[in-house]
Amino acid sequence: MQQSGRDARRGFLLDAARLTAAAVTGASFSATAAGSRYPFSLGVASGSPLPNAVILWTRILPDPLNAASNPPLALTVRWEVAEDEGFRKIAAQGSTVASPELAHSVHVDAAGLRPDRWYWYRFMLGEAVSPVGRTRTAPAPDMLPRRLKLAVASCQHWEFGHYAAHRHIAQAAPDLVAFLGDYIYEWGPYQLQHPARAIRTSESFTLDQYRARYAQYKTDRDLQAAHHAAPWIVTWDDHEVANDYAGDIDERLSSDFAARRAAAYQAFYEHMPLRLPPLRAGLKSMRMYQRYDWGRLARFHVLDDRQYRSPLACPKPGRGGSNVVLARACAELRDPRRTMLGEEQEAWLVQGLSTSRARWNILAQQTPLAQSSGVPVRSAEDGRFWTDGWDGYPLARRRLLDTLVNSGAGNPLVLAGDVHTFYASELRRDFTRPVSKANPVLAPEFCGTSVTSSSRPQARTQENVERNPHMLYGRSDRRGYMLLEITPETSQVHFMALDDVRDARSGQARLASFALDNRSVRIARA
Repeated sequence: MQQSGRDARRGFLLDAARLTAAAVTGASFSATAAGSRYPFSLGVASGSPLPNAVILWTRILPDPLNAASNPPLALTVRWEVAEDEGFRKIAAQGSTVASPELAHSVHVDAAGLRPDRWYWYRFMLGEAVSPVGRTRTAPAPDMLPRRLKLAVASCQHWEFGHYAAHRHIAQAAPDLVAFLGDYIYEWGPYQLQHPARAIRTSESFTLDQYRARYAQYKTDRDLQAAHHAAPWIVTWDDHEVANDYAGDIDERLSSDFAARRAAAYQAFYEHMPLRLPPLRAGLKSMRMYQRYDWGRLARFHVLDDRQYRSPLACPKPGRGGSNVVLARACAELRDPRRTMLGEEQEAWLVQGLSTSRARWNILAQQTPLAQSSGVPVRSAEDGRFWTDGWDGYPLARRRLLDTLVNSGAGNPLVLAGDVHTFYASELRRDFTRPVSKANPVLAPEFCGTSVTSSSRPQARTQENVERNPHMLYGRSDRRGYMLLEITPETSQVHFMALDDVRDARSGQARLASFALDNRSVRIARA
């Protein structure tokens, strides 16, 4: 039995906490600060699974929208990992510090676990016991698992419906959940009920405001259930900070955007089950790209396409953010120096793909790689493109696609979100030419719709599919998630859609299913 776990590394923030606040016992906290209020209102979560370890997360917060319900003191929180739901056989246990500098969030790196098995975990503060979460470790590096069930979700604006998709994810009992960005949105009233209609107000700018936004979202019982059901791997997109930001530039061209971004990054870390390198002073940056192996079955390359990207091409006069442009009228699109991932991340991806022994190499990233032109395209200078996606970085996209081919990595599979639409597409180096020996399909891509966030009418999406022949399927009128069943020989991808996103008890339906064979990159309907 392991007697103590390793806290996830927190750098200067946690060091400051240890210097400025002495930890108090849970008993004294509950007696003086929270009274009878439950300290685990945001539930628990796990993530970043390794063969021998997993990150366990919670945040001590009795009143979700009142950070002052906690004392300005570091708190000692106990934790347990068990091999059974009744906690009769403890596999690891210990205590950790919940510091006010990190919003009393807790990140425990529970190590010394056995590969490829399920565990249960919980936290304790005084007499209060958290909900029990279910988690698991990754298979051993040399193991070839028979199956991986993967749920994929993104884009869950509180204002646009209920989180019934997460209830269905929990009921599907996946091995792993991948969340591809827009976990929160930066605006909307701070309220604990999903509204009947969206109200654009109360935009988040400060650390306290972003913390309150995460607390608001994490009170949802269906979202908590999905976190309690399986470990998550996560990345971010733009709305964790601000719409359509690129690197250190936002839509407003704000002079103080760096401070806002740093606040948003810290709040993201505080509320996610992440295993990260030490946080850099001032949180001017935070390395988010990550790599996870599922034995020899799958390697996940989790990308960050926000933090390091070049400024968006050809913005509207006096603004940052995205635009819709004609390719021939925007010379910046043809600048080979522009990047989506940054040089360091591009090199990291090359290394991870070229050394992979996995049967499937899964790129878990934010926005579709498949070209999406608003007009028919006959040459490289044709097309009308939205500049916030990969269409705004066409030469960076080509470098990524070349990397997939030149690395020799087996069975590349691209996952995406962001555009609130189900898409199934076949990627190729030149989207203006038909598939041929000189221009083969390089990889399949599956884009999931949003958990709640709204999209465009289905008629427009169907027109888009017809204009872009590499797109085999598109559906924008339904909210939901993707469910993948991955085996050594085949992968199946299911587009799961809610009946009614405004109904908390909504049922679901399988809109479409697709099959992949490990000997081919082509997509087949299942």
